[in-house]
Amino acid sequence: MNWLVVVAGGVIGAPLRYLTDRAVQSRHDSVLPWGTFVVNAVGCLVLGVLTGAAPGPDLRLFLGTGLCGALTTYSTFSYETLRLAEAGAGLAAAVNVVASVAVGLGAAFAGVWLGQAA
Repeated sequence: MNWLVVVAGGVIGAPLRYLTDRAVQSRHDSVLPWGTFVVNAVGCLVLGVLTGAAPGPDLRLFLGTGLCGALTTYSTFSYETLRLAEAGAGLAAAVNVVASVAVGLGAAFAGVWLGQAA
């Protein structure tokens, strides 16, 4: 039965990732992949809140594994960073890596703090 809870979260997270990515990216005329950056940062924050709040196992599976797993995308982040480097935008690729890791970790820590405070 747990797998159904994960699937339900993924059914929401995957289209949410796609739609958010497209909406954010369409507002920027930049080589940086802002859409992926936003979904990954939001996913880190949500997972941090979930970790800090320590809800029951069903909610952790639904939000953590299902929704956040489908919302965030390490593979797209890696691919887009590789494409930047291949296109000769090495500085943009480096900025993407450093900013994504720093903001993701910061969002996760902030989320844990928020989850514990709630």
